[in-house]
Amino acid sequence: MRIGIDLGGTKIEIVVLGDAGETLLRERVPTPRGDYAATVATIAALVKSAEVKVGAGRTASVGIGIPGAESRVTGLIKNANSTWLIGQPLRADLAAALGRPVRIANDANCFALSEATDGAAADAAVVFGVILGTGVGGGIVVNGQVLVGPNAIAGEWGHNRLSGEDEVRSCYCGRANCIETFLSGPALAADGGAEDEAALQRYETRLARALAQVINLLDPDVIVLGGGVSNLDRLYDRVPRLWGEWVFSDHVATRLVKNKHGDSSGVRGAAWLWNE
Repeated sequence: MRIGIDLGGTKIEIVVLGDAGETLLRERVPTPRGDYAATVATIAALVKSAEVKVGAGRTASVGIGIPGAESRVTGLIKNANSTWLIGQPLRADLAAALGRPVRIANDANCFALSEATDGAAADAAVVFGVILGTGVGGGIVVNGQVLVGPNAIAGEWGHNRLSGEDEVRSCYCGRANCIETFLSGPALAADGGAEDEAALQRYETRLARALAQVINLLDPDVIVLGGGVSNLDRLYDRVPRLWGEWVFSDHVATRLVKNKHGDSSGVRGAAWLWNE
C-alpha cells in the first residue's frame, strides 16, 4: 500500500493506493489552521486509521504534498502559504510520530508526478505540470522522478517575470510582473473573467508566451494543466496555436493536455513519491 497526504490550507486529504494505483480509501478532514502540533497529530492519526481500515494494521509508505518546500540546508519548511509550517521540521516530526521515514514534496511536484505516473502524461519522459489556481505553480518529472533541484525550487515557474507587459503588477513575493500575477485564477477574474472574450484572449496569449519560455528551456514532451483555470477546454486548442511565435523551433511537438485525476491528482502524486 501507498499512502498519500495532501496538506492544504483548509483541508487535509488522505488516499490509500493499491499496487496497481487503484484507490482503496480517500478521506478529508479540516486542517487545524495555525496549529503546527495539531497538524502533525492529525496527519499521524489519519495514517494510522487508514492502515487499520484498509490494511488491517499493515504499515504503508507515506508521502506528503505541501504548499511549500523543505529547505535543502536546514530541513525546515519554507515558502509555505500555510505559514504555521514555516521553519518547522515537518518531515522529522512526522517520521517520529509514525515510526518510519516519510517523503515530502511541493504540491505542484506531486501533481506533476501523479499525471506522469498514471495520468494524462503517463509514460512521457519529461513532463511539466502546471497549477493554474489561486496561485501559479509548476513541477518537473523526468523519467518518473520528481526534479527538486539543489535549492528545492525546480519548476517554480510562476515567479519568473512575464515579459511583454506594459502594466506593472506587484506580487506577494516582493517582485513585480511575476507570471502568477497574470495567470492565476484571481488574475483572470480581475481582468474580466472567463465569460469575457477579450479577457480570455489576453489570458491565452499570456499563457502561450509564458509556456514558450518553459519549452525553450526544458523542451518537455507534455505540459499538463491543473487547477481551476485548467477546466477552460478552449485553452488546449488555442494556446498551442499561439506559442509557436515564441518557441525557438520550426515545429513544436510538445503536447498541452488537461489533467486526468482532477482535484485528487496532488494527493495521488504524494502517494507516488514512493515509486520505486
